[in-house]
Amino acid sequence: MQPPLTDLQITARLLLAAALGGAFGLEREFRQKSAGLRTNILIAVGSALFTMLSFHVAAMSGADPTRIAAQIVTGIGFFGAGAIMRTGSGVHGMTTAATIWVNAAVSVAVGAGEYRLAIIATVVTILALLALHPLEVAIDKRIAERRENANGSDFSTDA
Repeated sequence: MQPPLTDLQITARLLLAAALGGAFGLEREFRQKSAGLRTNILIAVGSALFTMLSFHVAAMSGADPTRIAAQIVTGIGFFGAGAIMRTGSGVHGMTTAATIWVNAAVSVAVGAGEYRLAIIATVVTILALLALHPLEVAIDKRIAERRENANGSDFSTDA
């Protein structure tokens, strides 16, 4: 049985979760997406808090500490679903929904005291969000050009 967390440990975990969630939120704000800085920080703090609480409750009652974490995953699914919108031109919000999901996972790791894991996962995720965006834009542009060419819009008439 682990001793209860000190106030300093609780504060450190919540602040780290907020900082890592803030990193996700800043990237989403930069891209002007719906789930931005405040939303991602709140998701992070809530996920870390629920995780710490689950370990505390389990230590007091002998319950399974993973039960609350499993419910975090379920609850985050509702946030993600709210971020996804279907329009006439396709589906939007998938990256934001995935970012919310990863944010919750990172924050569960922080709440469980797995700081290294959480920081590495955040760095990998932020790099993927930043580095792959220009590639996606280039691919989308190339696909649009091919569609235009296939529709015959590249033919010119001789006068």
